[in-house]
Amino acid sequence: MIAVKKNFPQLTPKEYFAWEEKQLEKHEYIDGQVYAMGGGSVNHGRIAIRLTALFDTHLDSSGCITGNSDIKVNIAETNSYTYPDASVTCDKRDKNTSQYFTYPCLIVEVLSESTEAYDRGGKFRMYRNNPVLQDYLLVSSTRIEMDLYHKKDTGEWIILNYKAGDLIELKSINLSFPIEQVYRNLVLTPENLPPESE
Repeated sequence: MIAVKKNFPQLTPKEYFAWEEKQLEKHEYIDGQVYAMGGGSVNHGRIAIRLTALFDTHLDSSGCITGNSDIKVNIAETNSYTYPDASVTCDKRDKNTSQYFTYPCLIVEVLSESTEAYDRGGKFRMYRNNPVLQDYLLVSSTRIEMDLYHKKDTGEWIILNYKAGDLIELKSINLSFPIEQVYRNLVLTPENLPPESE
């Protein structure tokens, strides 16, 4: 998704929730500022759907909840809210809220050219405020590549880089799958290429 700052006064969280319910598009809310979420590519959407379906099927009888890009994540101990492409919470505290998760153990962002630096930097720094987050998966929509930021038991974050032929291991939800499972039948091209004229 692409975040673009809206030019209007800061809102309180209560005002943001009331206002956004009336909007046709989704908006993230960071430190009082509202950002419109732009649409992603077809591959971006298909990859996100495959991952949420994979997680939901795997966790069917576990008590965990899989979120898609319509479910907000409250940045723990802040009044900021984002829309990751996928998330999973197994925390009982999240069963008491109807509009967002606060304690996901897994967050997924499908990368786009315009948001990759933010997803790897500022957004990850915000997500790390969550004490139960274990896995932050960044998924390319133009190449068979994924980067997993995994929190070890010591609290240290490590980065695992995956490419074609690799098996993705998400310890947060006890799931392993071949990377190709997410990319099957997709035509992967750089985002900045214009469509071919007929």
